[in-house]
Amino acid sequence: MPVRLFRCTPTKLTTFEDCPRRYRFTYLDRPTPQRAGAFAHTSVGAAVHTALARWWDEPLHRRTPERAAELVEQAWGAWPTPASGGFRDAEQSQAQRLRAQAAVAAYAERLDPRAEPVGVERTVGTPTAALAFSGRVDRIDRRPRPEGDGDEPVVVDYKLGRRVPDDDDARSSLALGLYALATGRTLRTRCRRVELHHVPTGAVAVAEHTSTSLERVVRRAESIASDAVRAEAALAAGADADEAFPASPSSLCAWCDFRPSCPTGQRTAPAADPWAALDPA
Repeated sequence: MPVRLFRCTPTKLTTFEDCPRRYRFTYLDRPTPQRAGAFAHTSVGAAVHTALARWWDEPLHRRTPERAAELVEQAWGAWPTPASGGFRDAEQSQAQRLRAQAAVAAYAERLDPRAEPVGVERTVGTPTAALAFSGRVDRIDRRPRPEGDGDEPVVVDYKLGRRVPDDDDARSSLALGLYALATGRTLRTRCRRVELHHVPTGAVAVAEHTSTSLERVVRRAESIASDAVRAEAALAAGADADEAFPASPSSLCAWCDFRPSCPTGQRTAPAADPWAALDPA
């Protein structure tokens, strides 16, 4: 009998890798256990991603830094109150909005508005021997090949955290490796280059994958999936849910969406304020 492929996204795989219990809460338990409220840094990231995606939908003459800043302000309207976005108060929300607008405008200043991407928020996917993988790429550019024999797609992923990513981060990213593989297969061409664009600073971290490195990415993803399948099978066979899906205690427990439902996480680290990860505006 053929083995059913494990349907997954990068988030699903990394969730299990980071904490099997959080994976269970997210993908298996129904009804879904109680979650924490919104985190402000997540809200900022969502607004910036939305603005940068919409910027490419604008007609060419409107692809300006000023319009990018306006799109951030529009996206900020997703939260009816500052608290619903995880902000301490209206003053903090406004300060962070202005900071995000300035960062996105500066980032847009460095873009060529005529360089139409192959895709923006583009879903790509591919099967492997064990996976049915799909994921949504922030942006897919088309760049000339170094060899000078045409061009090829480049995977671009936006980052907004305090830490500026480096080339090692791009090289080791499971998500970027899978995106490169899936982009190449979806577009029926070679895709090797992946980039992390740190919007607040404009820094770009780069990795050039090879067939060998992509094979390693697939093996890592399939290994995670195999562990998840075994845990799910054990749960279905009657194993204790917490033993089949153990928690992975760490400082990240302070930020976990499911902290209200996880005694282990509550014992591991005190709850972080929803706005604690924001840079001072």
